[in-house]
Amino acid sequence: MLLAISLAVTGCSSMATSTAGEPQLQVSCTTTLQPEHQLQLDAVDAQMSRSQPYAALAKLESEGLATEQHWVRRGQLLASTNQVAEAQEIFQALATQCDSSKGHHGLGLVYLKQGKLKEGTNALRKARELAPSSSDIRNDYGYALLLTGGYYDAVFELRTAFELADGKGAVRQNLAAGYFITNDRSGLAMLKQKYDMSMDEIAHAEKLAARIRRSR
Repeated sequence: MLLAISLAVTGCSSMATSTAGEPQLQVSCTTTLQPEHQLQLDAVDAQMSRSQPYAALAKLESEGLATEQHWVRRGQLLASTNQVAEAQEIFQALATQCDSSKGHHGLGLVYLKQGKLKEGTNALRKARELAPSSSDIRNDYGYALLLTGGYYDAVFELRTAFELADGKGAVRQNLAAGYFITNDRSGLAMLKQKYDMSMDEIAHAEKLAARIRRSR
């Protein structure tokens, strides 16, 4: 769905810090991966896929943070280990210093995790502008729009994400929830007939839609 924080340029600008005089966090905006960097990230991703975020974070920090991708992984792992303030600092730095779609994306997810819907939606909108063909970003932006009541705009974003993802992944239920909220029977029929959405998936999406409605 959303807040897994799986969860992608150059330049540098200053970023405000919470304490006056405190040195700002400096991140790498480099997107070029050397072979050794890729090996390190592959090892980190393998541990993440085995639900070992603490080990993955230790592995990442033991060999340095040479590229933007390293910093994105660190932000994701900090968020997944409940170090949300530290994750926010990293994604804010990536967004500000690199104007990175991944930075804005991660920042938006952190804001949503904190219940800051307006800030999260704005950050995800910026990520979507920078990477309009990213199914993950458009899915998360669409979900944020559902949470803030922009239901028809949300369905547009989620349908776009759905097609970009070839009908696979978490966007299936998010889109179905959007169709329930907007009472789009033809959309739900399309998901069942063309994309083989199961009755369990449909039931889960209906519950998700009800939960979103109650939150409004």
